[in-house]
Order: sequence, then C-alpha cells, then structure tokens
Amino acid sequence: MTTPAAKNRSIMESRSAFRAFGGQSAKARFNRVALSIALTLGMGFTSFATAEDATPSAPAKSIKTWSSQVKDYAERSLNSDEALSMAAIPLNGPGIEQYINADQLMSPGSIMKLLTTYAALELLGPSYHWETRFLTDGSLQGDTLDGNLYVDMGGDPKLTIERLWTVLSELRGMGISHINGDLVLDGDVFQLSDEAPSFKDNGDNPNAPFLVQPSPYLSNLNLIHFQVRSDERGTQAWSAPNLPEVILDNRVTSSAEAPCPPRRYFEWEPVFHDDGRVTVRVNGELPKGCRTSAYLSLLPHEQYTASMIRSLLTDMNIELKGENRLEATPEDARLLLTTSSPDLVAMVRDINKWSSNVMARQLLLTIGAANRLEEDNDDRVAGIRAIEEWLSAKGINTAGLVIENGAGLTREGRITARQGAQILQHAWNSPFSADLMASLPLIGMDGTMARRLRDTGMDGEGRIKTGYLENVRSIAGYTRDDTDTTWAVVGMVNNNPAWNGQAVLDRILYSLHFRPPTGTTLSRAQSNTAIQ
Repeated sequence: MTTPAAKNRSIMESRSAFRAFGGQSAKARFNRVALSIALTLGMGFTSFATAEDATPSAPAKSIKTWSSQVKDYAERSLNSDEALSMAAIPLNGPGIEQYINADQLMSPGSIMKLLTTYAALELLGPSYHWETRFLTDGSLQGDTLDGNLYVDMGGDPKLTIERLWTVLSELRGMGISHINGDLVLDGDVFQLSDEAPSFKDNGDNPNAPFLVQPSPYLSNLNLIHFQVRSDERGTQAWSAPNLPEVILDNRVTSSAEAPCPPRRYFEWEPVFHDDGRVTVRVNGELPKGCRTSAYLSLLPHEQYTASMIRSLLTDMNIELKGENRLEATPEDARLLLTTSSPDLVAMVRDINKWSSNVMARQLLLTIGAANRLEEDNDDRVAGIRAIEEWLSAKGINTAGLVIENGAGLTREGRITARQGAQILQHAWNSPFSADLMASLPLIGMDGTMARRLRDTGMDGEGRIKTGYLENVRSIAGYTRDDTDTTWAVVGMVNNNPAWNGQAVLDRILYSLHFRPPTGTTLSRAQSNTAIQ
C-alpha cells in the first residue's frame, strides 16, 4: 500500500511536472498530470530505489521493483497472476531488463504480423515487388485481339482496382476494342493444401474484411465497397467495383436532417443464390445529407477477380466474348501488359499500420514460394519453416513458437514475451530496421494506436504494433523513455475476459516512458532476485 508520505511526494512530483508542461495545451497538461497521478496512486508506484531509501524508516524489502509494481497492478486488474506476460529491454541507453512471466507461451494476436514482416524484409529484401502479367496466345488484327487473354497472377497482396484500371487502359491505348477469346486466370504462383487451418470467428459477419482468406487469385482485397447516400430525392445506393453478380437491394429510407448515425445502425444482409449471384439487402434510416457504407467479401477470389476485370474492360468499351477459365499460361504466350506492385516496404507499412490479415497471410505464402523445396506442396508450411530457420540462425530459441498463418488470426498461435523481445532486439540492429519501425503505428497519432495514450505526453514517443482477439490483448514494438532511451517491449494479456488488458498494456508503455527502470545498485540487486 502506498504510504501518505509517498502519496504526498508523488503529488508534489506531479505538480512540478505540471509546471514543466507550460508549452502544451491546457487539455494536454491536464490529461498528462491526471494520468500521472492516477498511475502513481493506482499502481502504487514509488520513486525507484536510491541509497537514501535504504534507511530504517524505509527498509529495502519495502521497496518494490518496477516489474513487481506492474505485476501487482496487472494482478489486481485481471484477477490473475498469470494473465500478463511482458518483456522490456533497453536498446541504446541505461536501463534494467524487465520480465514478467516472460517464458510462458501466450496467444499473441496480431503482433505476430511484426515477425512476418520483419522476416520478409530480410528474406525477400525491401525492394521486392509482385508482378501481374497479361499475355495472349493469339494475334492482333486491327482493333481485335484474336485469342485468349491470360492473367498470370503473381500473388500480389494489394492488386487494387486502381492499378488494374491503369494497366487495362493500355489495351484501349493500343487500339483494342474486341477480344475474341476467353479470360483465363493463372494461379500457379502458390501451392496450397486443402488442409490449411481455418479461423472460426465467433462474430455475426462471416463476410467481414478481416476474415478474407489468402489466394493466388487475390485482387482488391476481395472486397466490395457499398455506399448509401440520402438527399432530397430519397436514398441512392451503389457499390464499387460494380459487379453484375452482386445486386444491391436498397431499403434505406430518407429522413429529415439530423446528426449522421454510425454504421452499426444499418443492417447489411447478403442472400446467396444458387447461380452464383448475391443480393445484398440494406435496411435503416438515413438523415438527408448523410451517407453510410460497408465493406463485404462476398464472392470466391477467382470469380471476383474475373468479374472485376470484365467490368473494367466494359467501362473502357472493350468487348470480351469468351468465358472465364482457370488454367496455366502456355509457355509460348506473348506478353502484352504488366503491372508491378509497390515495393515490400510499402506493403509492410500497410500490414502493420492497419493490421491487414489477408496481406500478412499473402506475405507468408510469398516467403514460402520463394523458399519452396522440391518436396514441398504447401507454401504456408514452407514459409513457416523458412522463418523458423531464419530465427534459429540468429540464435533465437523457437521452442513452442506457433506461427500458423503469419497474421495472428488464430487461436493456436503461440510465442513468449522473451522470444518476441529478442526478435525486436535483432530487428533494431537489422539493416532494414528503419523500414520496419516506420511501419509501426505511432502512439496517439496513427494506425491502430491513433486513439491510445493520446494527450498523455506520449504522442509519437513509441511505435507499437497492437493485437486483439477474444480474450487476447497485446503490444509489441519500440518506445522511448524520458531520457531518450529506446526500449523493445512486448506485452500480452491472455485472460477471460481480456477487455481490461488494453489498460494494463497502456500503463506499461506509460510507466516505461515516465518512470523507466534505470535503477541503482540497490534496485539492480532487487531486480535480479525479484523479476522472473
């Protein structure tokens, strides 16, 4: 329990801190000081041990180490002494390594993406690109391509509708307005097993974007963007891409001007038909001047991609007469067009900033395809093997590590906080450390950390990947303390429920910044015995 003297000392420190914050807004000063006081009193933080503390009035055994204070707070918040696993390691300045249940295997959630992206930067190289090629086995006669149009899919994690429009518009530029042949998709880039593990979501939307599966035929993240807008004419609804197989049944009514309602107030109900078409019914009430939207994944990848290509060709007044097929590209086919993805660095940024599951899973397949052995028949498994061998070559113990799909969207994934912190240490010294760090969300500023620890004096002071699953909350990345020492930090909460885990992890980041365990002789001795 915090003594009255300690509380008074903490309040005086907070007042001093308040005076030092003169250059910040009143709101920021208030929030920072309030959180500082709450952390000090709520977690029972005392100043770290000094020679003065080793007196009869303050015996050494009453002084708690940084990790023991964090552990006590987590135990009170989560009602468990095993729910939190944490490791924090100073990288370029003074500090004492801190560990709590650091060798316990935990479910990591999306922080697993940090491992996949770091491995990709070193195994594939930051300038790696994916290519999607368009070829033909026919000939050009006037304004007609007399032959099939082959699309050699390259496994691109982010082959967007904009890029497809750009490359296909070159056909129009070449004077082609008719294609007398089939549209043939070639997905030989990946080898996949039918026994790949699937994630069973307990939500009520199996068509949600985060559940999109990886595929050699992936394009535009396999998503359709639906929108409804209300004005004086009533409501208008549309979708992009506009695919003939998807019919939008707009039942939203227009109402008088009022504050725009959140998207959760609208019900999007897909109805799947036997002929492969899908009708999407949307219900709700939308005030004039407002719009609502939703992203849904409704079609198999190969059907979606073929339909989108056809839709774009139609928009360009290019007629494609044949059918859709899946088949390998003939060796003697002639190249017509190519579109190259942004480099791997850009992909890594999208994956980590916004926690894209399908892009991370596609990246693992790419690692597997690039490291495939003759006996391999599953690029997911080959990718996992390549990453584990790469980790072992760095001296990192991979015992118990379960990567499964590279995105963390699994209930079977496992890693220890110590393993995660060691990976971050190696990443810090990697030639591509700047590329990885720039991909991580900034505290209080962007990505999945945009709303966390905002106005606490920590905005931009750390780059943290977050993780979220049912009964799982996690963080991994780099944060700076107030002496400009950078810490590698990994924290995972596995608890039922884990809703309070985010607050525990945020307090770890806050205390690492404002009260880092730099230590003295006394506190260092205590750390060696008390921290497990």
